[in-house]
Amino acid sequence: MQEFDAIRPYSDEETRTAINNLVRDREFLDMVGRFKSPVLAKWAPAILRLWVKRWLISHFSGIARIDDLQARLSGYVGELVGNTTSRVTHSGLENLNKHSAHLFISNHRDIVFDPMVVNYLLFMNGFKTTRIAIGDNLLANRVFAEMMRLNKSFVVRRNMTSPREMRDAYIMLSSFINHSIDTNDSIWIAQREGRAKNGLDFTDPAIIKMFYMSRKKSGLAFGEAMNRLHIVPVSIAYEYDPCDLDKARELETRARTGEYSKREGEDTDQIMKGLTGFKGHVHVHFGAPIADAEDNPKDLAARIDREMHANYHLHTSNLVAYQQRGIHPDSHATRETVSDAVVTAEAWSAAEIEAAEAEMERRLESCDPAVRPYLLDMYANPVVTALEAHTSKPDSTPEPY
Repeated sequence: MQEFDAIRPYSDEETRTAINNLVRDREFLDMVGRFKSPVLAKWAPAILRLWVKRWLISHFSGIARIDDLQARLSGYVGELVGNTTSRVTHSGLENLNKHSAHLFISNHRDIVFDPMVVNYLLFMNGFKTTRIAIGDNLLANRVFAEMMRLNKSFVVRRNMTSPREMRDAYIMLSSFINHSIDTNDSIWIAQREGRAKNGLDFTDPAIIKMFYMSRKKSGLAFGEAMNRLHIVPVSIAYEYDPCDLDKARELETRARTGEYSKREGEDTDQIMKGLTGFKGHVHVHFGAPIADAEDNPKDLAARIDREMHANYHLHTSNLVAYQQRGIHPDSHATRETVSDAVVTAEAWSAAEIEAAEAEMERRLESCDPAVRPYLLDMYANPVVTALEAHTSKPDSTPEPY
């Protein structure tokens, strides 16, 4: 895969060296130390660094394959998931073939937890984990870049100015994705660049177009090329977003000033907050692989969106925000009509509704009045798109691949 060296993850042959370099890297040791013991990291960093180094060497220095590394890490990932959620549930995995590669195209709410929870669920249910698409903006942190390359992550280049540079980068990305599927390696990629901070999950047709760029010269029709990718729409639903207030502030700033400038280290801070913050109930729905794709990117993107929205498992936080925002007042949507109309993660009891109302009120009180509508939007909008998807849902659905 030398032609993909600029963007690919580490291979098995590179794994042992990369791990050995990391476990002797002071910045990495400090990062792990802060995660495992924030108090010791503050008051006795040198002692903690030495302990972390010895612990890492004893647990990981002998690993020489990526799959073995992920298997070793699965327990720690499970512990992280368990400590930051009330529960994690899933649906739709029965539609997938464990021996086939898939292109998982997902809504995007959290920088790292989104692909992590997808891979965790796949691993725990006997599927191969995916290669993960990450933006090159996340590689500014050298240690994080190394960690991600060891975790099957490949690079999506952004902020290119030259049309030729953009074309060449997208063709390479398209070739890598298609090559991965052809060699039975699944892919996870977000449906658009950046997180959907307003709760509106819509696929960028340009991403779909990119998938086809490396196949176009072969004369393969667009629909057939997409069928070969075995595209699986994935809906990830968080009861609560640890970064919700940060997202709402960014949206309010953009609306008020026309722009938003990230401070240094903001992406890293958001990654840590998203990983360690409480998310409540998280549900992931895996759609049936698309075997009869539309013949153009726009229509295929719209179909993926309908699948995501119709199968987005709503939580009480979404319903409460929907009602508090007062959208579509003429529809007189009640808890019962919304619950009957959309796929929900659970049956809502009066106590659950009351608890969600209190939690939403607490979150609203913690932010400035100008920011509150944006906070409500990110929780309420999935209800809107779910209702619209069910209203426009076709009578028939394609057979699972």
